[in-house]
Amino acid sequence: MSTERFDSTITTTCGYCGVGCRLDAHAVAGRIASISPALDGPANRGHACVKGRFAHQFSRSRERLTAPLVREGGSFRIATWEEALDRVASGLRRIRDEHGPDAIAGLASSRATNEDCWVMQRLMRAAIGTNNIDNCSRVCHSPTSYALRRSFGMSGATGSFDDIDAAGAAIIIGANPTQAHPVVGARIKQAALRGLRLVTIDPRRIELADHAVVHLSARAGTNAAVMLGLAHVVARDGLLDRDFMDARTEGWDRVEELLEAYEPSEVERITGVPAGDLELAAHVYGEASTASIFWGLGVTEHRYGSEVVQLLANLALMTGNVGRPGSALLPLRGQNNVQGSSDIGALPDTYSGYRAVGDEATARAFEERWGVPLSREKGMTIPQMFDAAIAGDLRAMFIMGEDVAQTDPDSAHVARAMESLELLVCQDIFENETTRFADVILPASAFLEKEGTFINAERRIQHVQPAISPPGGARTDFDIITTLSRMLGHEMGLDTPADAMADIAALTPEFAGVTFERLGRRGLQWPVSPDGVDSPILFEHEFALPGGRGHFAALPYKPSNEEPDEELPLILVTGRRLEHYNAGTMTRRTRNLDLMPTDWLEIHPDDAAAAGIADGELVEVRSRVGRIEIEARLTERIEPGHVFTAFHFPEIRTNLLVGAEMDINTSCPQYKVVAVAVSPLGRPVAAAAPAVLAEA
Repeated sequence: MSTERFDSTITTTCGYCGVGCRLDAHAVAGRIASISPALDGPANRGHACVKGRFAHQFSRSRERLTAPLVREGGSFRIATWEEALDRVASGLRRIRDEHGPDAIAGLASSRATNEDCWVMQRLMRAAIGTNNIDNCSRVCHSPTSYALRRSFGMSGATGSFDDIDAAGAAIIIGANPTQAHPVVGARIKQAALRGLRLVTIDPRRIELADHAVVHLSARAGTNAAVMLGLAHVVARDGLLDRDFMDARTEGWDRVEELLEAYEPSEVERITGVPAGDLELAAHVYGEASTASIFWGLGVTEHRYGSEVVQLLANLALMTGNVGRPGSALLPLRGQNNVQGSSDIGALPDTYSGYRAVGDEATARAFEERWGVPLSREKGMTIPQMFDAAIAGDLRAMFIMGEDVAQTDPDSAHVARAMESLELLVCQDIFENETTRFADVILPASAFLEKEGTFINAERRIQHVQPAISPPGGARTDFDIITTLSRMLGHEMGLDTPADAMADIAALTPEFAGVTFERLGRRGLQWPVSPDGVDSPILFEHEFALPGGRGHFAALPYKPSNEEPDEELPLILVTGRRLEHYNAGTMTRRTRNLDLMPTDWLEIHPDDAAAAGIADGELVEVRSRVGRIEIEARLTERIEPGHVFTAFHFPEIRTNLLVGAEMDINTSCPQYKVVAVAVSPLGRPVAAAAPAVLAEA
């Protein structure tokens, strides 16, 4: 594309999903004029989706926060930066002195850069003195991190998106890539058209199911039974890689015994998947010379999500499909930096590189470099923070770039937690459902306005560069946090994001050789050795566990405790739409709103007929904890017994329906299995308001 009509063009990394597309951002007069995909982007190869390419008008929306706001009485007023930061620092200092550092908690952001998250977790640990720091991976892919560490020893994809082209077969379970990760979805579709043999597993018939050898429409909450059934057939029919298992794994005996109970007929009874389809799927995967597995939140956001990811790892270990081209395990990360925010230690129980906060050698290394004593006690997870706030034990929260009142489960419970705090500080680019409860709101920067790095779903560390400056008086997250830390008595000595990356590299073996200069245009996939050599494929020779062997997990299927009943006969599954992203903070302030001005509930015609619901009718959806109103649309893409909607529209408040159930190992909420009743309200859907763009 010619750049003559632009003042500047900067190559940066997309701030939407975890694919990590490289983008050329073209600016005129301090505004983004257009965005085009970088032709040499390693993940996107010159492609971009409707969000990455077109949803950028939010950056100069009239609704952007451009000055600090402080609460006065029942409303907010504009304040100077000096006043706002002094109010934050004095409030945190008072609460720390009166109630101890553990009365304060912070949330880093998976939308922010690694360097932003690094200084945020350092603020909490070194300036405040607590490990109460978490990020939104808690509510999405924390089960993936837990499971991969237990099975293989590292928390990341074992390969890269290039493995799509090298794979002979692939399983996609609990993910809808063409909607949620469109560039990767298109890449998988192209591979399928060239001969990649696909198996799709989901309660909805996703678009890629039309290109699959077989689609398994399993009942929500039965993923474990499906995976155990596939493993049973692989073992029964002699599709095991015995040489790989003998040389590189341990724990198979217990799994072999467990699998005897999961004959295809029994799995059909549990899941609704026909036995013949299950056997076909097992042979598609097991007979391929190279085979990969992709999964998303339809696997992790369950009561037993972390166990299902371990069962995915089992299947790869059984067939030797780890550590070589075309045989990757690739979790499709939801947010642009959800991998990185955890990698660099914005977690309550681990420092960077997933090293325990109680590990003495690790803690001492951080103490020596930072020059302060650090706590060895695990901090609170996000759900624990909310409970502690309601109980009066947590007095203050600092939330950076997360709208927890909209995106977290049991929204009424979250609201009570926010109301219970003595001090709530929100650092964001727009006012939102969470800032309504704030005492101080700090105007921050969007991804187009800052420098740093993101880590995508394939562990690729990529440079983020500012194409424009933050609007008005808004400041970068990095500048705000380092300034606040200085006011609290801890001088970080980090003047730039590059300094923060040097701090990360000095304290984190996996990042030892990472510098901004070495990233270049293609980035580096961690681990990166001190000489700058990176690792596109993990575990080529050994796993990262003691002894170097991968661990099988003997985990039986356990039924969900959110089973439908007479009162609540349907199961709600939530997910994403192509046009929007998460809480809609950015995309609802762009022309994407023209493409999709509101959301709807997908319901199978049989279920609609049973409830007397007409297509396009307004309905009530009721769960055990809440209710919403939404338009119903009939489709055979959803399996009978299930309904589906997204969570992009705050006015619908989908997460009011989601209760307190969570993954047994990681506290990840169970968004994907919610028993509901759907009934007609007997009145038409209100006409959608015309899309209004609040542009400067």
